[in-house]
Amino acid sequence: MCITCKFAIDIMLSASLRIYSNHLFIAIMDHEHLKYPIGKFNPVGIYEKDYLLRRILEIETLPIKLQNIVNKLDQKQLDTPYRPGGWTVRQLVHHLPDSHANAYIRFKWTLTEENPTIKAYKEDLWAELPDSKAPVYVAFNMLSSIHERWVILMRSLSEAEWERSFIHPETKKTISLRDMAGLYAWHGIHHLAHIHNLIVRERW
Repeated sequence: MCITCKFAIDIMLSASLRIYSNHLFIAIMDHEHLKYPIGKFNPVGIYEKDYLLRRILEIETLPIKLQNIVNKLDQKQLDTPYRPGGWTVRQLVHHLPDSHANAYIRFKWTLTEENPTIKAYKEDLWAELPDSKAPVYVAFNMLSSIHERWVILMRSLSEAEWERSFIHPETKKTISLRDMAGLYAWHGIHHLAHIHNLIVRERW
């Protein structure tokens, strides 16, 4: 093979690899955006004065925001995965009270025990149980009740109580109630964004 031909082939292969790499990078970024539309949760280092007030308000208003967006969907749309390989909207809606019931109980453990090691749960398996296929109003009712009591509890806490913490058995990390409030405020908005983005993509 002549040197010129070999040089031309090398250039073409290099260009093809760059195009493939760019497409792969875009696909990975798109997948990440589908999974984390508002980004991953990052605990803040320095808390602003109204940090907890805003997080509690976000938790308080999640049930009505969820109902407002989900009530527009029909049964077929509810059983559509929010992303390829992801949960359906119905499973996602039922996941929220499952998850936040665990969070509420973790708060109560932490307030009544000294730095307890909480119990984790297998959320993917919970989402496959028959009750995750129930009508969505069942999840709405459960989520609303949990959040009403949870907000009452959070608004009663002192500064010292917000600093109480628990140990997560899987990560072995110590997590404060203050960070928990931030995490679960983020968690609700995270899943609202999943549903909103699906509606936009599908032009429902």
